[in-house]
Amino acid sequence: MKALVVYYSMYGHIHTLAEAMAQGVAQVPGATVELRRVPETLPEEVLAKMGALDAQKKLLTVPVCTVDELAEADAVIFGTPTRFGNMCGQMRQFLDATGGLWAGGQLIGKVGSVFTSSATQHGGQESTILTFIPFLMHQGMVVVGLPYSFQGQMRIDEITGGSPYGISTIAGGQGERMPSENELEGARFQGRHVAEIATKLAKP
Repeated sequence: MKALVVYYSMYGHIHTLAEAMAQGVAQVPGATVELRRVPETLPEEVLAKMGALDAQKKLLTVPVCTVDELAEADAVIFGTPTRFGNMCGQMRQFLDATGGLWAGGQLIGKVGSVFTSSATQHGGQESTILTFIPFLMHQGMVVVGLPYSFQGQMRIDEITGGSPYGISTIAGGQGERMPSENELEGARFQGRHVAEIATKLAKP
């Protein structure tokens, strides 16, 4: 069973969750996983003004995903930061290029899952994932979230991301907060959960 974690990360929060997601996938016997980033659409000077250039340079070691790679995977876990309660433009542009896969039904029956981040506690994490799910369903994918068997999303002793739709993290207004251990464990749980389901579906 082959899984892809395909994401966009501006300051490194989604990248950190993606790594934990991949760790979870790798816990399932027979599962392989690769990290891929979607193409950047902003010019370097804009990234510099946003204070994201240093973080972006660190992410360059992750290969850029091609649309065809989605069809080669049994499961695809998408990660996107929240932009006004929706996915970021970089992810949207990448998804808009998958018309050929849709026309050929090449993603039908594959597992799809989503994770996200936002600056604030109520910054649109759930709406971002919920508005991402229609893409998965139009492609005929099997949507997998983060079940309540991950008890960490029920914690009230600390501020934490996570919902039954998928794991998330709170970055802070200045990007000062990186994913907590609870959120990272949620990502590992979700990755493992996706891989277990995809492994069952991939059996001949």
